[in-house]
Amino acid sequence: QVQLVESGGGSVQAGGSLRLSCAASGRTFSIYAMGWFRQAPGKDREFVAAITWTTGNTRYADSVKGRFTISRDNAKNMVYLQMNSLKPEDTAAYYCVVFTYRGEYWGQGTQVTVSS
Repeated sequence: QVQLVESGGGSVQAGGSLRLSCAASGRTFSIYAMGWFRQAPGKDREFVAAITWTTGNTRYADSVKGRFTISRDNAKNMVYLQMNSLKPEDTAAYYCVVFTYRGEYWGQGTQVTVSS
């Protein structure tokens, strides 16, 4: 199994920035991609960004392109989400997810609140 611990959430005004971090431990050798999803109250969980573990290829939801950047540090088994130009509609619980050859694992979530 893989265990995930997220950090970096908080409250910020519109236009501000936050950086989320996710630390993976356990069977990290089986990871082939990591990503972030988010869920706002009353809405379905939605994809935000993902990165492949070996090549570093990235993918983003249209709603965050140009504002969010996902990155990883393989040596530390960390994935990050730099969020700039935040908008009130970015308010949600953000979840880190790891994709492995044995399945996927989710973090506990970290809250991001953007006020106008």
